[in-house]
Amino acid sequence: MAGLGAKTLLFVLVATLATFVKADFKKNMIVTWGKDHIGMTGDNLRLVLDKSAGSAIRSKVAHLFGSVEMLIKLVPGNSAGTVAAYYLSSTGSAHDEIDFEFLGNATGQPYTIHTNIFAQGKGNREQQFRPWFNPTTGFHNYTIHWNPSEVVWFVDGTPIRVFRNYEKEGIAYPNKQGMKVFASLWNADDWATQGGRVKTNWTLAPFVAEGRRYKARACLWQGPVSIKQCADTTVRSNWWTSPSFSQLTPSQLTRMQKIRDGFMIYDYCKDTNRFKGVMPPECSKRQF
Repeated sequence: MAGLGAKTLLFVLVATLATFVKADFKKNMIVTWGKDHIGMTGDNLRLVLDKSAGSAIRSKVAHLFGSVEMLIKLVPGNSAGTVAAYYLSSTGSAHDEIDFEFLGNATGQPYTIHTNIFAQGKGNREQQFRPWFNPTTGFHNYTIHWNPSEVVWFVDGTPIRVFRNYEKEGIAYPNKQGMKVFASLWNADDWATQGGRVKTNWTLAPFVAEGRRYKARACLWQGPVSIKQCADTTVRSNWWTSPSFSQLTPSQLTRMQKIRDGFMIYDYCKDTNRFKGVMPPECSKRQF
């Protein structure tokens, strides 16, 4: 970079923070467990669960803000007791995490799309939905969009949930830790299906979930310096900081409300018994 002026050099260095990771699982992911139960070829992922082990991968790099998406086809047939997970997470007891989890069910019964968010180690913010499509016969797009203003969960391009940033009012928000991308298939028959009443039928193993076309258009986490850099609204490559991404459009709001009215089966903000009437503070705030 000899001969570059100071301002030009700064622009080049900052511009490299926005990364575009596409498709190739072997290149961008590492196996965290179940090496013999994972297939990664190009933009195709195969996760296997049997009685001996499940399987999991994670991204090599972490991000702070942006958009992460994957096409996923869930375990078909009797998937009771199994959980396929696709989520972002940092590490440590005060970790941040943004979840999609897919809770299996007996043949003919619908999956549960389970969402949650942790900020500085605090979770218990579950919202659950029944799919309005068959998630086992084809691939569907699951996207997590995350910026300084809000986190949005999308299914096939339709938003289903929003968690807004109310940090200035004392509500923790995931904006100070880089998170890696994880995908896994594992046995959770102690809780996953009807509260653990329906167990995994191991005679049907192996159980297989598939992924395709993983994409991360996001800010590369390079340590604490990224907290400011990835949220900088003056950096052109930080597209997620644009005002257009700080609020859903009227069309998106209409589509989301239709899904929430017709397919939401649990909302922690309505579970007064669970919280004994002392509801989490964000439940009284406008989220979308």
